[in-house]
Formats: sequence, C-alpha cells, structure tokens
Amino acid sequence: MEAAWKKPVTVLSRAGVENRPDEVLAAAREGTAVLLVPGDPMVSTTHVDLRLRASRLGIETRIVHGASIATAAAGLAGLQNYRFGPATSLPFPHGNWRPTSPVAVIGENLSRGLHTLVYLDIQPGRFMLIPDALDLLGTTAASLGQEIPLYVGCSRVGSPDPVVAAGDAARLRAVEFGGPLHVLIVPGDLHVMEREHLEAFAGL
Repeated sequence: MEAAWKKPVTVLSRAGVENRPDEVLAAAREGTAVLLVPGDPMVSTTHVDLRLRASRLGIETRIVHGASIATAAAGLAGLQNYRFGPATSLPFPHGNWRPTSPVAVIGENLSRGLHTLVYLDIQPGRFMLIPDALDLLGTTAASLGQEIPLYVGCSRVGSPDPVVAAGDAARLRAVEFGGPLHVLIVPGDLHVMEREHLEAFAGL
C-alpha cells in the first residue's frame, strides 16, 4: 500500500486503536488520515467511539462501508438475515473463568426460533477456531443443563476459499476448516429454503 499510494502506513492492533486513539486523531487533525479495517467499520463500538471522539474535536469524518461478517456469514450459509436474534461473542477463557453469557444468548434465541451469530475471539497472535469454540460452548451448555443441537461453521468468509459446514458438534469437528478467521452460527428454526441451502452447500 505504501508503494501504491506513496504514503506511510502504520499497522495498528485493535488494542492500539482502543487504548491509543489519540495517535489516529492526531494524524487526522494534521491532514487527511484513513483508518482501514476489514468488514463494515461501524459494526465495531471501537470505531463508533473513535468517530465520536473526532466529532468532539471538530474533525470531519466519512465512512466507506464494507461487507459485514454479520451479513456475509448469513449469506454464505443461506440463512435469512432477518431471522437472527442478538449476536454474541465467545472469548478465550482465562484461568477458571468461562463466561456463560454466550450460551444464555444462544438459549434465548433458540427459545424464540432465531439464529445466533457467534463471534470467535481474536487476540494478538491467536485466533479462536471452530473446534475450540465447540468445546467451550458444549462444556458451558452441559453445565447449564442445555444442549446445542445444530451448528453452522464458516471460515474465511469473503475470501476465494471459504468453508461452510452444518451439523452437530461431532460432525463439525471432523471438518477441516483451515486457517482463520472462523465464525459460528447456531441456527434456530429453519425455513424450508434455509434447510435446502444447508443441505446443498453445507452438508447438512
């Protein structure tokens, strides 16, 4: 990008944007600055916060929207976007801490017949993969006396080589999803066309 645009490019981590927003804001105050992120930037509260900070400083901003994982994963799986309930994030456990809120969100959505998009944790140097997520969700659900009967796993959504597979946890563990990024969907009640799409393209 530096060679193409003849401009310096600084690579920032998510933590860098969240913890040091002044670096980005200072660049914008001094001239034209671009914060380039994958997906739709305004899906992230980090970027909403950054835009609000810029507004308070009198810095004009403009958004160029990209495809969001929220719609791209649903489309890849053939699931109707308006049949999704609230999404949830699944973080890596820390010591004995394993949050139960993702399973609670899934359970609430299932009770209403709705699908759940489960964002898998991303940390510096490591990415949660579908097998890890299945273990965490399965263990937590069992401890709460719940069961998650069906999953849809997607990897590298939007790339030339995505993988999508549907089935129970055992079936998904047998699938080679390849490298990151991975995301999970827990389907609720399936419309006949959704089921047909999963059977045709995800091995349901």
